[in-house]
Amino acid sequence: MSGDLVSFRMIYVAAKEPGEELWKPDHEYWREGAAMASVPIEFSAYDAPAAAAALKKGGVDICVLDGTLPQNEKTAVMDAVNGAQPPPFTIETAPAGAPLSDGTNVALAQPLNPADARKLVDGCVRARIPNRVLIVDDSSTMRSIVRKILTVSRFLLDIHEVSEGAAALEQLRTGKFSIVFLDYNMPGLNGFETLAMIKRDHPGTAVVMITSTLDEEVAARARDAGVTGFLKKPFFPADIDEILARHYGLQGVSD
Repeated sequence: MSGDLVSFRMIYVAAKEPGEELWKPDHEYWREGAAMASVPIEFSAYDAPAAAAALKKGGVDICVLDGTLPQNEKTAVMDAVNGAQPPPFTIETAPAGAPLSDGTNVALAQPLNPADARKLVDGCVRARIPNRVLIVDDSSTMRSIVRKILTVSRFLLDIHEVSEGAAALEQLRTGKFSIVFLDYNMPGLNGFETLAMIKRDHPGTAVVMITSTLDEEVAARARDAGVTGFLKKPFFPADIDEILARHYGLQGVSD
C-alpha cells in the first residue's frame, strides 16, 4: 500500500484473445471510475503475464481480475497476488455462483457504467485500509470466538473488545470505530439500549447485532433500529464477509 495512504495503485487484469485489442468498455469503466475516486488512483490495465510481473514487483493496492480469463492465466495472476507482501485487495468479476479463486477478497459483476465502477473503487479503498471494529459481549469466551472469526476475514480489521455496553460507549467516545459487533443479551445496558445510544451519538458507526436465539421479532426489531447486519450464533467467516462486503458497498455475487 502507498506509504502515506493518500494515493493507491490499482491494476485491471484483462482477458485478451490473440490479436484482440486490450481495451473494452468494461475496462474503460474501471479506468474512468478510478479517475473519479475519492482518493488519487494510479490505474493500469495489463494482460495476465504483465499483471503477474507487476504484482511480483510489489506496490499494488487493488487488483481487479477479469473472471473470464483462462484458468491457467488466472492461476498465475493469483499466485502473484498471494505472494505479494502485503497482498492487494483483489476483486474477481464473475457470474453468480462462480467459485472464487484462492486469495480473492470478493466477487462482483462487471460495472455497467463509470459511476458504478467509482463506487466499487471507493469500496475497495475503504476495505484496503484496516478498519477498527469493536466486539461487545459479556462472555469472554464469545469475544474470543468472534475475534478469531474476524481475524480470518478477507477484510483488514483492527479488532478491539469490551465486556459491556457502557464500556462500548466510552470506547466510541474516545476513538473512531467503523463497525460494532454487539451482543443482544447483556447485563446492564442490553443490546438494544446500547444500539440506541450508538445510533444517537455515533450515527456513522455500523452495528451488527449478535444473538444466540433465532427470534424473528428480535431480528425485525434490530433491522428497524438500523443495524447493518444480524448474526445468530454460531456464525462463520463467510457470514462476516458478506456483511462487510455490503458495508463497503462491495456486493458479492458469489462466495
